[in-house]
Amino acid sequence: MNAVTPQIYVGTSISPGLAEGPLHVGDPLGGYFDGWFANDLGPHDSDEEISRLDRATLSISEELLALAEKVEREIDAKLAQVFSVHHILLEDASLKAELRREITENLVSAGSAVKTVFLRWENRFLLMESQIARDKGDDMRDLSRRLRGALAGISAHPLEDIPEGCVLVAMRLLPSDTMILRSRSTAAVLLEYGSHGSHSALFAREMGLPCISGLAGLVATKPIGAHSLVEADHGKVTIHPARNQVEEFHAEVRRKKAASRLALEHAKGPALTRDRVRIAVMANVGNADDTRMAIESGAEGVGLYRIEQAYIGRSQPPSAEELFEEMQQSLAPAQGMPVCVRLLDIGADKPLPFLGFLAESNPSLGRRGIRLLLEYPELLDTQLRTILKLAGHFDLSVLVPMVSVAGDMLAVRERLHAIATRQQIKKLPPVGAMLETPAAVLDMQEIARHSDFVSFGTNDLTQYAFAADRENAAVERYFDDASDVIFRLLRMGCEEASDLAVSLCGELAGRPDQISRILKCGIRTLSVAPPLIPAIKGAIRDCTLSHQP
Repeated sequence: MNAVTPQIYVGTSISPGLAEGPLHVGDPLGGYFDGWFANDLGPHDSDEEISRLDRATLSISEELLALAEKVEREIDAKLAQVFSVHHILLEDASLKAELRREITENLVSAGSAVKTVFLRWENRFLLMESQIARDKGDDMRDLSRRLRGALAGISAHPLEDIPEGCVLVAMRLLPSDTMILRSRSTAAVLLEYGSHGSHSALFAREMGLPCISGLAGLVATKPIGAHSLVEADHGKVTIHPARNQVEEFHAEVRRKKAASRLALEHAKGPALTRDRVRIAVMANVGNADDTRMAIESGAEGVGLYRIEQAYIGRSQPPSAEELFEEMQQSLAPAQGMPVCVRLLDIGADKPLPFLGFLAESNPSLGRRGIRLLLEYPELLDTQLRTILKLAGHFDLSVLVPMVSVAGDMLAVRERLHAIATRQQIKKLPPVGAMLETPAAVLDMQEIARHSDFVSFGTNDLTQYAFAADRENAAVERYFDDASDVIFRLLRMGCEEASDLAVSLCGELAGRPDQISRILKCGIRTLSVAPPLIPAIKGAIRDCTLSHQP
């Protein structure tokens, strides 16, 4: 194809897929306005700089709330929480006080104060033991860039001019960068730094954007405009490919497309194993678009509806009426099908603007899911009242997140029964426990006494079983959701559940290569992301479960 010798780089896949295109080296960290701020202030200039800072902060704060709503609407509700967190950080009283002191005591401009103070906070986060806290370092860097840009009068994003359809090469990405890449139809991203659990990686996977990290030294080579083949499934990129490499790559693209088309054609039919065992394949959804895509992809209902989208970007929690309207709209495409609503799952790295950050030394082991809802019962009661009203319109069940002990389920049931009694509602929807801790699995018999069904959440179950933060690249080798340990817990839970229906809604359920092992544990309902439904149904049809539970 050309006389240049092909160059092959191998890194770590953080978002799968195949892509090709010309390379473009970008600087998403945006140091282009660092020299715009003068530091020769007089003692009477500080007030004006503080006013400039306040105006810029207000502007960025409004942008972040709008961006959270946009991400919720167009991508995913749980990812919208990233920008809600940014909003909370920006409005932090101690951060604002430190910025003002930097301006008044050192007589520096607002822009210089932002650069200094935000770098200081970023380093503080990076030195903390909690991975959740260390991840806030990227958040502070992202906010610093936004705020300095506003102070400099720059509204353009550093990546705004990248060519359509290019393969971006960068040192690293920040969360807001991924939104620009989405609007530019970027083919793929190649990074020198970036973990599988980072916010940027999560965005890339949700957007279907192939991404490889760990490509040391690639930026320095400045391969601008070079043709590249990105095989993110295997963490491999070929620069200046030979003709035969291009032909093999195109053949693989055609094979994957043909397999996807075939799977989609059969997705509407039931998922039966070779020995005619029917498996229900449901969808994880967060909004109406998700639900619509799920039904079109062959989902038999909604196995996990995340209601967090109704709370994202709000300074006050929604009323029961607002929540009902949001939920009814989100679930409308699944009318007449079974729908499972998970109660609000917040806490740890998922705060809300009207609650802020909770002061906990180890948030992952603190107030999460039902623990937080029981501490803020008005939040729980609003959801339960709404669910009872919604149950008159849908075949609805309720899932309680982060159940650790039977008392969690008993408390929810008591509150649901009390509300139903006041509203003179006799028929209550089924209530199930989400099993995300080893303790819940070990206490299954007691939890089952207060549950109508149970559902495994293998993401957190794996995290707590191995004491390995799923977003911490340093312990990534310990986080193995396909380990024999996890499957032993699944089998144990199914055996202890007795006659209760058991489902699985973690990322493990969306892996075709693990479907046979999952079903052999006794699980008969899976809930996955809508695009994965055709492939999962195909994997089920290849399984044989004779003589299995």
